[in-house]
Amino acid sequence: MKTILAPVDFSAATPAVVAAARETARAFGARLYLLHVAAPEPDFVGYSAGPQEVRDAIAGALHEERDELTALAEEARAAGADVAQLMVQGPTIEAVVQKADDLDADLIVMGSHGRGAVLRLLLGSVSEGVLRRAGRPVLIVPAARD
Repeated sequence: MKTILAPVDFSAATPAVVAAARETARAFGARLYLLHVAAPEPDFVGYSAGPQEVRDAIAGALHEERDELTALAEEARAAGADVAQLMVQGPTIEAVVQKADDLDADLIVMGSHGRGAVLRLLLGSVSEGVLRRAGRPVLIVPAARD
């Protein structure tokens, strides 16, 4: 195992995902890629980008997400992992699967938010979508239970 991809969304599940991916990467001497998939630009999905205030808010959010990703990568490096960080924009499932293909990842480590079956049926699940489409091993780190 040489390459592990860990998509993160900065939810409550993120610390457990990063820890599991980091320890797996360290155990195998693999490179860990932390990936954040940001929302696509409004014009990418067919909407006007809107006034300057909207564009500024989107840019600010992207900067904050990049800073959070950098902090996660630095923490993992401090714990002894070989880590790179990646941030892309687009539809989440497709972006994760594409990045796993681009990196020829040996494993994808991602979280489950622990939503119920009804909500998953209505909204879908990123982890379930990646699991179905990735064509490579996927380790699902369960959400913490209250």
